[in-house]
Amino acid sequence: MSADGNDRAEGNDRADGNDRREAVSEVTVSAVDAPGETAESSTTTESASTQGNSRSLLPRVAVVLTVVVAVLAVVVGWLAYGRIHDSAVERARVEARAAAEAEVVAMLEYDFATVDEQAEAAVGGLTPDFATEYMNLMTNVVAPGAKEKSITVQVSVQGSSVVSADADNAVMLLYLNQITTSSDRPEAASSGSRVRVEMQKDGDRWLVDRLTPV
Repeated sequence: MSADGNDRAEGNDRADGNDRREAVSEVTVSAVDAPGETAESSTTTESASTQGNSRSLLPRVAVVLTVVVAVLAVVVGWLAYGRIHDSAVERARVEARAAAEAEVVAMLEYDFATVDEQAEAAVGGLTPDFATEYMNLMTNVVAPGAKEKSITVQVSVQGSSVVSADADNAVMLLYLNQITTSSDRPEAASSGSRVRVEMQKDGDRWLVDRLTPV
């Protein structure tokens, strides 16, 4: 083979070698770039998945918060009701006790000269049903006897206690002292007694609904 032929053959071999190296280089670059694209695609997928999970959790969080708020509202309402109820009961104990003491004295205390007027005044502190019973007793029994024998009765409350009470009803126990004079016995006679008084609230007033000696 001539020198020119050898040169051409060597030139072709070098060209083929260069072509193969370029091809290998391109394959290598492609192989290196491919994982990056895959990783980038994976990151995008994970990000989308995370956003999807976050969106799916929002309704659940809202429900939980709603339930918590509702429970707190119930608890606060119950506590407020308890305080209001306790306050109403305590006020009932104080007001009913004072009313019972005043009304019982008005019912039982009388003077033979003014017994009718005193009875009429006393019924204002009684419930309608009990007022009817009281007036029948005073008109038919007490007043005639008081006028006949000039009886005078003075009553004072020596002590009182609350048996039970709620916002609308109360029961009291009163310890009384009575001083009685009459035409038959001019000297004052003192005696003690206890009465159970049932009170009922009517509007802003406490009325006597029953009085029972004990």
